Amino acid sequence: MNEHKHHDMNSRIIAEKIFLAGVAGVLPDRLVSESVSLKGEILKTGEITFEVNMLNNIYVTGAGKASAAMAHHVEAILGKRITGGHVVTRYGNSCTLKKIKVTEAGHPFPDVNSFKAAGEIMALADKAGENDLVICLISGGGSALMTDLPEGLFPEEIHIVNNLLVKCGATIHEINTVRKHLSEVKGGQLATRMFPATLVNLILSDVVGNQIDVIASGPTVPDMTTYRDAYKVLEDHNLLNDVTEGIKKYLREGIEGLRPDTPKPGDQAFTRTYNILIGTNATALEASRKYAAGSGYNPYIITDSLSGDVEDVVQKVIDTAISYRNNPEVRKPLCLLFGGETTVKVTGTGLGGRNQHLALTATVRLKDLPGITILSAGTDGNDGPTDAAGAVVDSSTFHYGLSVGKEPEKYLGDFDSYGFFKSAGGHIFTGPTFTNVMDMVVVLVE
Repeated sequence: MNEHKHHDMNSRIIAEKIFLAGVAGVLPDRLVSESVSLKGEILKTGEITFEVNMLNNIYVTGAGKASAAMAHHVEAILGKRITGGHVVTRYGNSCTLKKIKVTEAGHPFPDVNSFKAAGEIMALADKAGENDLVICLISGGGSALMTDLPEGLFPEEIHIVNNLLVKCGATIHEINTVRKHLSEVKGGQLATRMFPATLVNLILSDVVGNQIDVIASGPTVPDMTTYRDAYKVLEDHNLLNDVTEGIKKYLREGIEGLRPDTPKPGDQAFTRTYNILIGTNATALEASRKYAAGSGYNPYIITDSLSGDVEDVVQKVIDTAISYRNNPEVRKPLCLLFGGETTVKVTGTGLGGRNQHLALTATVRLKDLPGITILSAGTDGNDGPTDAAGAVVDSSTFHYGLSVGKEPEKYLGDFDSYGFFKSAGGHIFTGPTFTNVMDMVVVLVE
């Protein structure tokens, strides 16, 4: 018995190390040093090269949870060659920079600092000239962190429309269509402001499918949507009576051609704009796969685009684990890797996040399935409004929970996954990781 218990513990520790290897694979230092290099006077970003001495200025800007850490590593490479810059990140994700100013701002809801930072970044964009290079660092969270106030509107109006959109069941595409048309920076407009400077965007993806027009509301990417589309989203979700007159008037003026629409493909600004995806969930899964192989597991990356309700995702993950376990052709022990982002319909009042909720759902399903370990955690180190990244469970978790008087089903019903793991063990803590490529699920099969 003792030996078996020790083995379970062991699998949990290994699962955590495999997850942490994935996070290490998408840390800003690795991603930035792989995508930016300076040899003598030649600066290389992605496939694009510049002769540094031919440039008047190099500015660094950006928005997102990883932007300050990314800026730190750009400074490490370019040092005194940087004229200046400004990045905005989430509270607690800042670091000290020499040449680049950092603002910490609100996320997921914009605050006064979000508006202030957007203003300063736009001022920098207006200043950048034809012979300047702007390196822009974009990661998840950029939509809220870099929020501007279009002329004549008030912050409250923007907050109201954002809240309504998030709660009415609109898709991220619909939400961004509206956001882009109540802004002078989103939906490619940052690129228009930067022109004629050269703009190189290093992008860390936090969305399933990595559509760069969705990440941070695509400030540097052509926008196919129009003012009319934005108005229609409000109409389709019956929000026209709930938003202010000012918002409706702003969108109607856009429809009537009194305001320029967002830049479309073929706009001259994009002839000098380069978007480079430097890190994705797949990057993290690959780093985890290598580590698992080195630890004696037979690893498979199943998908980097998990999405949908937690219940369905847990079912899919466990079914996959069982079918691989029952396949005699497949060498054991196994490591199955999944990435993406699930959704939870919260009806209880407890504390948790989608990863802890997934792990607690798995706890109940695994109670009679020994030999399977499941870890679910967020690569940014914050699951929901908690200080945990996620949790790791196996068949012993359920029974241990009961033995300490914590009934897993009750905690699941209350949506109090944090409370359960706090008592029963299994929490994964990383602190803020300064990166974000959504979530990872690591499954070990004996």
